[in-house]
Amino acid sequence: QVQLVESGGGLVQAGGSLRLSCAASGRTWSTYSMGWFRKAPGKEREFVAGISWNSINRYYADSVKGRFTISRNNAKNTVTVGLQMDSLKPGDAAVYYCAAGPWGMGTPAPSAYTIWGQGTQVTVSS
Repeated sequence: QVQLVESGGGLVQAGGSLRLSCAASGRTWSTYSMGWFRKAPGKEREFVAGISWNSINRYYADSVKGRFTISRNNAKNTVTVGLQMDSLKPGDAAVYYCAAGPWGMGTPAPSAYTIWGQGTQVTVSS
């Protein structure tokens, strides 16, 4: 069964850090892009970060550049994708979703991602 399972969300004070993790299983992921998106109440889903199949290309939304870092660890039929979030702001609060796409360059385009996780909540207190 193909699935993406996020973990690591929670409540943090502004200026603090969280590390999200996404465990992908059920197929070979080594050629897939992996990405993180987020959706806050009343806002559209937005791209946060993406990483190519070989980790060479990494893309970040302007709002998180310099504060968030995406990483991946490929294994035979699994991949673990991390999102290190530092210097968190109240505006970063959202449900964060892990996503995978067969076009492996890590593009920010949501349409390039075909498999999605259920999401993990991040709350940032001011």
